[in-house]
Amino acid sequence: MFLLGLGSRRQLRLESESEVFVANLNAQAGSSLETAPHDDSLVYYLEPLSPEPFAELPARVAERLIRMKALDRWRLFGAHLVAVDGTRQLFYRKRHCPYCRTQKAPNGEMLYFHYVLEAKLVTANGFAFSLASEPIENRDPAATKQDCELKAFPRLAAKLHARYPRLPLTLLLDAIFANQGVFTLCERYRWHFIITFKEGSLPALFAEYQTLRDLEPRNRAEHYDGKIQQKFAWVNDLDHEGHRLCAFECRETRPDGQHYFAWLTDIPLGCRSVITAANQGGRLRWKIENEGFNAQKNDGYALEHAYSANDNAVKSFYYLLQVAHAINQLITKGSLLRDFTHLLGSFRNYLRRFAEAFRGRVIPPEAWDPLAARSTQIRFDSS
Repeated sequence: MFLLGLGSRRQLRLESESEVFVANLNAQAGSSLETAPHDDSLVYYLEPLSPEPFAELPARVAERLIRMKALDRWRLFGAHLVAVDGTRQLFYRKRHCPYCRTQKAPNGEMLYFHYVLEAKLVTANGFAFSLASEPIENRDPAATKQDCELKAFPRLAAKLHARYPRLPLTLLLDAIFANQGVFTLCERYRWHFIITFKEGSLPALFAEYQTLRDLEPRNRAEHYDGKIQQKFAWVNDLDHEGHRLCAFECRETRPDGQHYFAWLTDIPLGCRSVITAANQGGRLRWKIENEGFNAQKNDGYALEHAYSANDNAVKSFYYLLQVAHAINQLITKGSLLRDFTHLLGSFRNYLRRFAEAFRGRVIPPEAWDPLAARSTQIRFDSS
């Protein structure tokens, strides 16, 4: 359902009525079904099961790629980049379960939400692979405030460290994570971080940075890329409650105007590393929004669609969606489709053609041969 971008269980039911679809499903699953399972059967199967085993599947996909060193070329200073951010998964006008987050609309109506905090490994060429997920839910009956991204971050960090205890990581974080607790956790797990730096998040530190920046005129660098001009400034060895931090900024001039960016990090910076940290580090945090959440909401996966009302099934569907998204990224960004834009034009066209092929053409047996697959290599463009 997710791999073909069908967007709903009803659409899966319509597509799976084809005999060819069933034949391809049997070939892939090693089964001998006469008809494809009804979409309700998916929910009946998932409802009594814990979603935790399904949560491991996206992480295992990413772990396999990491062990193959397929993503090494996009490391920053030797560490993989992991963007962390939250997104809305489901929205209801009536309470869905006891754990829903609530929000009162301007007209007084109470709205109910389910959010999730995601850690995705991101790369400059547009990959966004899920490493760990943490639901943001009101699980604590004694809590006086609702669950939120900051409360969920320690839980997500514990999962991430348990799965990848020795993997060098640099977290890319939004300004709301610029606080003592996040700095301490990253130090405990030996992770680096690059956090969006805004005056409102740490006012005293931001003012100190601006003062020291003007007193250190040698900490400057410039970078030109066609019509884009970038001017950098940085300050090392800032102290915040015992943590040694570095702050840096980029003033960018484009044909459409000027833009300002600033970040906090624990990585010492110099004339060359500040350019790398900004363009190949801090600027990539948006990959989790664009290549991650936006793609999963609008490119056929229908992330915000309620595939089930059951809490276990909702979570399991979410994790399976992450696996399908990872597989489609490997297909569309790899050498299997060397001229993707010329051949298919858009990702939507790719999903449509994929669904048509699965429903209308029997895939030859050699395509499922694991021995033959070993001789096939998919390479990625790193330019």
